[in-house]
Amino acid sequence: MLRTTIFPGRYVQGRDARKRLGEELSRYGDKGIVICDSFVYEKLLSDFEPYMRDGVDVLIEKFGGECSDEEIDRLLNIIHEAKFHFVVGLGGGKTMDTAKAVAYEAKLPVAIVPTLAASDAPCSAVSVIYTSEGEFKRYLFLPHSPNLVLMDTQIISNAPVRFLIAGMGDALATWFEAESCMKKYAPNMTGDLGSRTAYSLAKLCYETLLEYGLTAKTACVSHIVTPALEHIVEANTLLSGLGFESAGLAAAHAIHNGLTVLEQTHHYYHGEKVAFGTLTSLFLTDKPIKTIAEVYSFCESIGLPTTLADIGLTEISDEKLMKVAQASCLEGETIYNEPTPVTPDLVFSSLKAADAEGKKRKSSS
Repeated sequence: MLRTTIFPGRYVQGRDARKRLGEELSRYGDKGIVICDSFVYEKLLSDFEPYMRDGVDVLIEKFGGECSDEEIDRLLNIIHEAKFHFVVGLGGGKTMDTAKAVAYEAKLPVAIVPTLAASDAPCSAVSVIYTSEGEFKRYLFLPHSPNLVLMDTQIISNAPVRFLIAGMGDALATWFEAESCMKKYAPNMTGDLGSRTAYSLAKLCYETLLEYGLTAKTACVSHIVTPALEHIVEANTLLSGLGFESAGLAAAHAIHNGLTVLEQTHHYYHGEKVAFGTLTSLFLTDKPIKTIAEVYSFCESIGLPTTLADIGLTEISDEKLMKVAQASCLEGETIYNEPTPVTPDLVFSSLKAADAEGKKRKSSS
């Protein structure tokens, strides 16, 4: 049984980390292209541009808005004409995925510079490819994680707090899914078993959320960088990224995928839906009541969803909820990494139980 653990080549985090961009990028060459998402291009570029040009020559190219084959090809044509040495993805998730895909096709190093801590995607060796119209097309599995991930916590602290909370929702699933994969001897994202290192980091992710989540939220509301905020940014990005990729996924993310079949959930962030998927998984896997109470209390303290209504499903019929359960149990879904039996009926019951528990706690508070 092989065990494989994968990491980004270099992870840099801290207040004003962007001021190290030129130095960090120069490790990969002296000429690069920066794929910059539209919001950053229009609102934040002046915070980054002087440091990206510190010792290196960069072309800043505005991202077209969709991580599609057409956008990837457009950017590749620019790269082939100018012979760049590295690719940078600056901004949100689709910009990062596009940069990773472009760098892979161009056989260049890639640096990821997120402006949010809303998910664990920055460290991952995968890009999600969509059509030009924004419909899911395929996953592109990459041979390695990004060469550099750089997180400026001052920039992140100035973003709306909902993004940080959503990142905690995504990270909340990490240990529970890792633990299930460990017990089941289920594969991680490489197809091999996880390592003790990966499982331990996944557990540290959960412990960090419980200890620092609320105070990190308070810091972000105030737009200040504190040790607690630093710890949570690391948990959301690095610990969760290493945990999901090298320890494995299970029910929470499969239930998230199931929830997306209902249009009412589309306005909610990935991590918000994953959080409810985690709550559902606690009932599916028969976790102790102490654990269930602990996770609900955490979600309530920082403002993560604890009922179906919290993710847009105010009046949901059993028929539609069964569609969520069935989609969660499609062939190949990670829900089968759970060590307990899984069927659509069991997932349906667990969704109802998670919602009922959330409602009960809201009514008694």
